[in-house]
Parts: sequence; structure tokens; C-alpha cells
Amino acid sequence: MVDGGRTGTGAANPKATVWDHVLRGVSVLAVFLLVLTAFNTTVTPDVTAHPADEPVAQPLSALIDRIGISPDGSAGAGDLDHAGNSLSARGLAAAGWHPGGEVILLDTPLELPVYGPGRPDHVISDGQSVALTAEPAEFQSVTFLATGTRTDGTGEDVRGNGRVVYSDGTTKDFPFSVPDWAAGPAGDAALSLPYANSATGFGQDTIGSVRLYARSVPLDPDREVDHVILPTVLDDDASLHVFSVGGRSAAQSWTGTWARATSGYAEVGPWEDQTLRLTVRTTTGGYKARIRLDNTFASRPVAIGAASIALRDEDTSTHGAAIRGAAVPITFDGAPGAVIPAGGRLVSDPVDILLPPQTQLLVSFHLPERVTAAPVHYASVDTNYTSVPGSGNQTMDGTGEPFTGLVDRWPFLTGIEISDGPGAVVTYGDSITDGLRSGRDAYTRWPDVLSARLHASPDLPNPGVLNLGVAGNRITSDGYPGEGVSTYASGVSMLHRAQRDVFSQNGVDSVVVFAGINDLRWGVHPDEVVAGLRRLANTANEHGVRVFVATLVPCAGEARCTPEVDQGREYVNAHLREQAQDPASSAFDGVWDFDAVLRDPMAPDRLRSEYDSGDHLHPNDAGLRAIAESVDLYELIGG
Repeated sequence: MVDGGRTGTGAANPKATVWDHVLRGVSVLAVFLLVLTAFNTTVTPDVTAHPADEPVAQPLSALIDRIGISPDGSAGAGDLDHAGNSLSARGLAAAGWHPGGEVILLDTPLELPVYGPGRPDHVISDGQSVALTAEPAEFQSVTFLATGTRTDGTGEDVRGNGRVVYSDGTTKDFPFSVPDWAAGPAGDAALSLPYANSATGFGQDTIGSVRLYARSVPLDPDREVDHVILPTVLDDDASLHVFSVGGRSAAQSWTGTWARATSGYAEVGPWEDQTLRLTVRTTTGGYKARIRLDNTFASRPVAIGAASIALRDEDTSTHGAAIRGAAVPITFDGAPGAVIPAGGRLVSDPVDILLPPQTQLLVSFHLPERVTAAPVHYASVDTNYTSVPGSGNQTMDGTGEPFTGLVDRWPFLTGIEISDGPGAVVTYGDSITDGLRSGRDAYTRWPDVLSARLHASPDLPNPGVLNLGVAGNRITSDGYPGEGVSTYASGVSMLHRAQRDVFSQNGVDSVVVFAGINDLRWGVHPDEVVAGLRRLANTANEHGVRVFVATLVPCAGEARCTPEVDQGREYVNAHLREQAQDPASSAFDGVWDFDAVLRDPMAPDRLRSEYDSGDHLHPNDAGLRAIAESVDLYELIGG
């Protein structure tokens, strides 16, 4: 008998012994495959079923259980920082942040908590499962309105780790960081309040100004989000306070055709019961449009009474504020006007209007209430107009005759978008990109010339080209501090404004970063400039945006461009050229050598004389054109 032959003793049939081992091997393999299948089922569960060990996701409003907002003068009514101090309900209301209201931050509508005496208004983030919508939906990103507090007095950022759970069972883990409410930078804040309520109900200046921050996490727009697990903070001395969470819809089909960044908050007018008419120029075209108005850096809301958009009459014999055809009225949620909360954004309803590429437009809006300070883009070289105070709503005027005053800045207006556009390119930099010292009303900035080249290339798409340069801007540090009225409008740092100015733009496929010379001119070490460029590139990669970087152009002869600055410039440029030589490991999709285009071959620390505007720092129109014409359009578009 074969029985007992598995021990290897006796006179067993050799062929039977072989088959015995084969059958045993097959049995073991079958068991292994069953175990493997069970294991795989365990580690990728159907999260929509919500296993017993995972809480069912709820709206944030159902999880709110902490009071961090209190009426002024009410000691003990709120405790945000574990020391009895809290946000001022009066301060929030004065900013237009009303209980249960909506504020748009980073292009995401966020519902504010229904705060009030004795009512919880936020959660301390600790792994709670939050449903963004009643049913799973696709989003470009998820945005948090949050702030941090610490009990150790260090003022350091509060850090944690959260997770996005998609309805197909996949997940995305994300690091999360938010500054301390009292020690964090204003330049990075969604809203700064002038004071906090103290534990005693008195001494409002004990803490000073405090801040709320908006933070956005990019998502896979092709996957439906089931829920978000709020970040867990492992530092016992730190707390992350979340007041709202919202998703930026992936269903949007908008592309920017014109944009400007807010560079400061400045004294204006005063403007009261009058209409501003601002000049812009399209880059790409479309048949349906909407506008964006921002109240960045503000401490008070602003009322918009009415608005319109129209083609500009480019006949030089007419008034510069005259329109061609008829103005198209703009509405906001069906109403002719609306209020923009401090720090918030107002997006208009779409209007049907034919906007050809490379065409001048006039955007008009009526300011019914007194405005003494406004968020502005400071270095406008386009001519804008205003009617006189008390002249009322002139948004539908076609003659331009009521617009007798000039405005040398762009207030409030930050973007014009068209529906179903071909995508957009962001040019991100300082005054050379902004167009300082380029021809007035001539559209000779290098992004203008770049857009004209794309428009003239029939074998390439014609994307929007969005100029988000800010004169005087730096990568690493704020010029404008981010709060308060200031005459210095060189913007917050490019690192601070990137989320708002670049990655919340719709339809952005690529960004071109051309900056760093101002950092060097103000004493920043070149290693910090390189690190800042890398951070911008990494953020672009996280958002799925291609990023190109340009070498720094020379500036010898300008007062701050010392030999040490030029050495730093050469150091940064050498690093970027090394990146170009090793594209596989580079953080950038391309390196463009603007230095080689503009430098004097006989004196490489200086601009070529034919490209120098006269201050030795800024190129003239010919130099700006040379920059734009050096760009490989096929590389930019990805062809």
C-alpha cells in the first residue's frame, strides 16, 4: 500500500510518491491563493460601506462641539487657545463674516458656522470623518478654514496628517500645516482681525491681531470623494481648529483670459456712489464670460451696486471709456449687486458675450457706499477710469463721457474667465513680468507678447495667458505685510500668495516662474532663493501643473545690484542650468535662459544697452519682446 509512504519508508511506488507531492503542492497553493484574496479584500475595503471600526462620515456642522467665537466683553464665553481667549463675534460681523453665511476662499465656497452666544462654532481636528456633500462628488481640491493654537508659547505652525477617501476605495494621505492664530503671518491669512477677546473680558490688545487661514489640498478630479478624515495632530502642545470645510467642484469648465494679483491694500478716493470703469485685454476668446472681484487683505466688506462688461471702442477719436456696441449687465446670484466679505471673493453669474482674443474690454462696477481703502494691483500701465462721486450707477453708459477721472491701479477686479476655454498659462513673477516701465496702454509686457505669439500660431492651442506678476515682489518674504492700509504695495511673498493667485485659477495647465532678483537685492542668501523656487515647483507638481523656471537677468548699475548680488544671481542661475542638464531628476518641466537673452556679452553683469529701460534693472519694450520670443511655444504647450 502507498499509505504510510509519505514518511519515506517502505517500498512505495516512486511514481505515486511524485504525484502525492504534486497534489499536496497544489493544495497548499490553493490555500495560499484563498488567503491572499482574503488579505487583499481586507486592505482595500469598500469604504462606502463604512466598516464598524470607522465612524460614519457626517457634515462638519454635525461635528462642531467647541466655542471659539464670543461676544465682546463676555469673559469665559469662548475659549479657542485653552487660555480663555477667543475670536471676536463683533470683529467677524464687521468683516462681513456673518453666522451661517458664505465666503469664497481659494475659489471654494465655504459655509461659515452659525456662531452665537453659547453655540459651538468649530472642531478641534482629530481624525473626524467629514462628508463634503450628501452624495460622493468629484472635486479639484478640498479647502479648510482653520487656525492653530499652542500652549507652549513657541508660536510654531500646527502640523498634522489627514486623509481623503474616494468612493472607489482608494485614499490620499496629505500633510497639513496651519500657522498659530496670533503668531502666524498676516500675508498668508484669509482674514486678520484687529484683536481677540481676552479671558477677562477686558484688555483686547493683550494678544493683538489674530488670524484665520485657508488651506487647500489638491485632489484627483476624476474620482468621487466619499469623505475626508480631518488631520490628526500628534503634538500635545498644539491644536488645529477647523471652522469650515468645502470642496472646489471639478465640474467647472472655466478658463482665465485675464487676471491680476492683489499687491496691497491702499488708500483710495474716497469713492462713494460712483462707477469705476477698468480696462483689460483678453488673451484667449469665448462666447460666455464671468468676472471675479476680490476683497483681499481688507478688514471690512465692500458693496457692489451694479456691474457690466463691454467691448471697448478702440477708435482713438472717441473717449477712452466709450464702449463698442452695448454693455452687458452682470448679476450675482441673480441680483444686480452683492457684498464681498473682507478677504473673500465674488464670482458673477455667466453672461453671453462674444469675447475675441487680443481684444480690449471695459469692466464697470458701481460703488454705492463710501470706500476709503481697497485691495489694488498697484503697477497698472493701463488707463482706468472713474465717474465723479455722487454720479450714481453709470455701468451701462456707452459714451464714456461720465468717466472724467483716471485711476492708475486695478482695484477689486482680479479675473475674467470664459467658458470651455483651452486652458491657461500663468506667468508668475515680479516687476519685469508685471510690466513696470513697459509702454502705457501698449500691451508690450512679455506675457502680452507671448499671448500674441500663441494667438498667431494656427497649429497650437491659444490658451489664456494670466499675468500674475507683482512689482517689487519677492519669493521668500512679504513686501506688503498682509494687513492694514499701506503705501507699499509690492505684495506678500510668492510663497504666501501662490495658493490664491496661481493654484486657485481655473484651467491652469502651466506656470512660468521668473523671480528671485528682488530677494537677492534685499539681502536674501541665494540658497534661500533656490529653496523657494523648489517649493513653488513642488506645489505645482502637487496640483498637476507643469512648471517652468527662468534664469535671473543682470542688473549691474542699479543701486542695489552690487557685485555680491550678481554673485548670488550667478549662483542661482548655475543651479537652474544644472537642473536643465538633468531633467529626469529636476523639479521643473523646463528651464528658460532669459539671462542669456538679455545680458550684454561684453559685460554679462549688465543688460544689453538696446534692452535697458534706463534704470538698468527693467528691460524696455524691446527687451520684453526678446524674452517672449525666446520661449519655445511647443515646449510650453506640451506639443
